[in-house]
Amino acid sequence: MSRLRMFYLAMSVIGAIVPMVFVLGWMQNGGALFGLVAAWSANSASTGLMWDLIISTIVLAVFAISECMARRYYFPLIALPVTLAIGLSCGLPLYLFLRTRTRD
Repeated sequence: MSRLRMFYLAMSVIGAIVPMVFVLGWMQNGGALFGLVAAWSANSASTGLMWDLIISTIVLAVFAISECMARRYYFPLIALPVTLAIGLSCGLPLYLFLRTRTRD
């Protein structure tokens, strides 16, 4: 495995763990999931970051789907549900890791 692929895999794991630490900390301190969604739009800065992530996720989805259809290699699309369930910080490096895999 190349160093670049190892980097993508490491970033995907870190991108899953680090945000979840904060979300679980929020939940353990009495925060509910709906409260977390409300916190994302608590002020202009957090609302801007929320929309930044939403737009980036949409761009990743459109790019991944179009590229996978053109290459007729659909396995990297597994990263899209991961992106929706965990986040872009996990899904994007996972997509790049799967995308750069050599096929036999």
